[in-house]
Amino acid sequence: MKNDNSKIVGRRLVRSYLTSIVSISLVLFLMAIACFIWVNTKSLSNYFKENSVVSVILHNSASEEQAAVLMQKIESYGFVKSIKCISREQGQKEMEELLGKNFLDVFATSPIPVSLEINLNSSHFSKDSLALVRKVIGADPLVREVTCQESLVEAMNSNLDKIGLFVAAIISILLIISVALIANTVRLNIYSKRFTIHTMRLVGAKRSFIRKPFLRQAFWQGAISALIADAAFALVLQYAWKHIGEMFGLFNNETIITIFALIFVAGVLICVCTAAYMVNKLSDISKDDLYL
Repeated sequence: MKNDNSKIVGRRLVRSYLTSIVSISLVLFLMAIACFIWVNTKSLSNYFKENSVVSVILHNSASEEQAAVLMQKIESYGFVKSIKCISREQGQKEMEELLGKNFLDVFATSPIPVSLEINLNSSHFSKDSLALVRKVIGADPLVREVTCQESLVEAMNSNLDKIGLFVAAIISILLIISVALIANTVRLNIYSKRFTIHTMRLVGAKRSFIRKPFLRQAFWQGAISALIADAAFALVLQYAWKHIGEMFGLFNNETIITIFALIFVAGVLICVCTAAYMVNKLSDISKDDLYL
């Protein structure tokens, strides 16, 4: 009978311990995702800004050689991240894909001019900066028109700011909830052993002696949970790298490593600090309060 009871109690303890680890791992995993998004919000914002195109349409008389000279001139400006030339042949192919192969039959000569596509630095992706860019480039005699979707620029800047604030608020709430959930999980585990702590105090055990096994358990609980969370986070990053490799190149490897380390430290620190607090609190609990 005693062996059966011991096995039942043992299984319950193991189940409780595994449940705690899984719960803490999930919370730490969410913290890792939230931190990753928050840290890379600016990089993502810059990515979308720098991939928006300013089109420079040249006069029909402009040749590709003249366009190459103009490209060198524009590249010398500080606001240009990249620039490429769209030849008449390439422009004609793009128009054929949109309008059909016979759309040029109605024209005596090809109406497709040489054009340039410019990607600006993110620091110049604003309404005022775009107006200055249009003025500077449009002053060249080869340029017929400079087009950019200013309404899209304003909407993007406004939405990116809102998204940044929203993400910051979500992360703040998530961090508070994460700390509370982890602390509550550890607290419940230690509270279930309050009778053992009280008995140890009755036989004269010091707090440091009582704390030691609980802190050791909390350390490994936090460490194992953090490693599981880091492993899950690594799988998510690997999946993202396979599917959005180009965008994934924006993220700093040092930042990712830092997040791995922070999750490990956070998991261990929260568990150990909560365990120390609860053991100290339960060490002074009265006999009557044990049953509350």
